[in-house]
Amino acid sequence: MKLALRKARLVAHLLHGMWIVATRFSKVGADGRQTLNREWSLKMLRLCGMRLVVHNDSARLDRGALVVANHISWIDIYVINAWRPTPFVSKAEIRQWPVVGWLAQQLGTVFIQREKRSDAKRIMHELSDRLGAGELMCVFPEGTTTNGLALLPFHANMFQAAVSASAPVQPLCIMYEDAQGRQSTAPAYIDDLTLADSLNMLLSGGPLTAHVYVGAPLAPGADRRTLAAEAEGVIGMALREMQSGMTRSVAAIAASISSPTNSPSTHNASDASNVSPVLIDPVDQSGRSA
Repeated sequence: MKLALRKARLVAHLLHGMWIVATRFSKVGADGRQTLNREWSLKMLRLCGMRLVVHNDSARLDRGALVVANHISWIDIYVINAWRPTPFVSKAEIRQWPVVGWLAQQLGTVFIQREKRSDAKRIMHELSDRLGAGELMCVFPEGTTTNGLALLPFHANMFQAAVSASAPVQPLCIMYEDAQGRQSTAPAYIDDLTLADSLNMLLSGGPLTAHVYVGAPLAPGADRRTLAAEAEGVIGMALREMQSGMTRSVAAIAASISSPTNSPSTHNASDASNVSPVLIDPVDQSGRSA
């Protein structure tokens, strides 16, 4: 399919998303809004020629948890929402993006002005309150996007929200794979790339698979730095094992990933019975459901 036509379909889908939020969200409850969000996000991935595979979904928490993930691209948000819709903490600039910014705001995104240290404290208190009320929230503790080949050090600030609310932390590892079974950096939104350039690279990267590994929940404990280090360790291990094990079975990969021994969790990440991969929404090269 020609690139221009695929872009046109994406724009139409974004506008359809605005229509859904404006006309249907008020008529359904929280569960209905989550279903609409997830279905819309799945179609977003299909239009980008991407399928979603989730590993260890039995470890998933559906309320009252701080979800933390490595960050590669703007498409990460739709990958996570296609798995399980979750409000995000995002940089304030996204609120100004056409269509996308409005949608993000309507879906409960918390916007942070990173250049203001005082804003981090405000966000932390808002996150703590929302976690305490049983909501899910997602943050990207690297603080910026990367090419996905390795992690940047995790910032500990936002982990204080989980400590203050006594809420568990759920680590997520995101990795993209190309049609040849190699890790792909095509989705990476980094350096001086514009959003248009990033979209071109993503759509030109061929059919892709987004892998999401759901890490076992971590108990909040009493120290945000320790908690950040534990989450970074789980995600880093998952990433390295998926990188080295693309041709191995997922059960073999998962067997080598374990949660920190000093962090109680409700699931055992090293239990291979918990990690059968789930192909959420297969697509063909045209972006249509298989």
